[in-house]
Amino acid sequence: MSASRRNKKKINILVIAHGVELIRQLKQICSDKKYTIRATQTIEHGFEKFEDHEIDILILTGAVARFGHIRDMALLDIISEKSAVTQILFLASSKDMSLVFSALKRGSYQYAKLPISDGELQMLIDAALLHQPQCTPNLLLKSEARKTTFEKMVGGSSKMIDVYRQIRQAANTNMPVLLTGETGTGKDLVARAIHQLSPRSRKSFFPIHLGALPPELVAGELFGYEKGAFTGATRSHRGVFEKAEGGTIFLDEISTISEKIQISLLRLIETHKFERIGGTRTISANVRIVVATNENLSEAVNQGRFREDLFFRLDIFQITLPPVRERGGDVVLLVNHFLKQFSDDYQRDILGISPECISRLESCEWPGNVREIKNVIHRAVLNSTGAILLPGHLPERLQKGQKQRPEIKLPIGCTLKEGERSMILQTLNWTQNNRQRTASILGISRRTLYNKLEKYGLL
Repeated sequence: MSASRRNKKKINILVIAHGVELIRQLKQICSDKKYTIRATQTIEHGFEKFEDHEIDILILTGAVARFGHIRDMALLDIISEKSAVTQILFLASSKDMSLVFSALKRGSYQYAKLPISDGELQMLIDAALLHQPQCTPNLLLKSEARKTTFEKMVGGSSKMIDVYRQIRQAANTNMPVLLTGETGTGKDLVARAIHQLSPRSRKSFFPIHLGALPPELVAGELFGYEKGAFTGATRSHRGVFEKAEGGTIFLDEISTISEKIQISLLRLIETHKFERIGGTRTISANVRIVVATNENLSEAVNQGRFREDLFFRLDIFQITLPPVRERGGDVVLLVNHFLKQFSDDYQRDILGISPECISRLESCEWPGNVREIKNVIHRAVLNSTGAILLPGHLPERLQKGQKQRPEIKLPIGCTLKEGERSMILQTLNWTQNNRQRTASILGISRRTLYNKLEKYGLL
């Protein structure tokens, strides 16, 4: 554990125990002001403490585990998964030693027999703090959620941080922006974020899904038309380029528009002027244009389906949204976000997701990206009957979790020591330094992982 982390705040110790003897002992040992001792009698009440505090050490007694329900043990799993920074110490009497193996499997850093001497307890606490991860967030902490969200987007991966940076840059310009990326990656949210962060935020934001409009209606929707311009035009109609005066227009699926509309749009971008269909009056257009596509526009240009000159005008500032499978660590953030959203919407008391369920969700390719995750969690919440989401609540196609994780490639000639170090380091990077998750993927205990991290100088 780094000195900066040890010195930046008080050390929070949470004790889940029946009776007050252990609590008194801890308060005597940890009398220094740098320690804060918190206590509850059930795992469920202890779980709630994680929403408001960063817990450095969780001390759990065998008596509590023995009388706990399956739900309580699932909560302990969630604590290990979402708050990997928390070091778990399991204290058991002789009759509870059968629970030790289960506790270690669930992520306990260390265990000892009760009663325990002051010196041994102090040694366990010091050792736990020494091996505490440096930069692993507590995802149960309510304030932590704000660090992984940006203008209604959720993600803390390096690729999403880069997207957030580009959004801020785009918002400070007035040039057209081209959003590219697979379906379901959130291009509509990016377009809205650019508008909200720009000087035009007080004006209107008009999203137009061009692919959903009949081709014959696109021109009228964009540019408007005069009365009598065509059969059925019984009155004049203002298009979005008039309605959005001073604001932003988001044109989704830009690759679907006809060549005639492409020409009109190119002229508008170059001159900031247009005419209604059937009209002769030139209208000024003070609007910001953001367009999106899940197609490769360069290929569309090569195939003659999209004008090269329009492509060049739109491609001045391009933001490419990464698919979920390339956003290491973001699946859990997205799942938790939608879990809370739908739990609140349907007034369900769902506290978390079992590690088995998380494992299946993380092992999915997610071809539909964020939209698919949202739909899956929506369905899971509707199917749930308890406080924990289980694999059985997921669609059948996800219950087996068959997706391949990113491959780790090692060069021929590397030693076993070099290979093991590289495997641990790459797995840590993929889990965004989540030690508990890394240990689970590698099939070792968290304590063994810490020993190897120390061995290879990775702490």
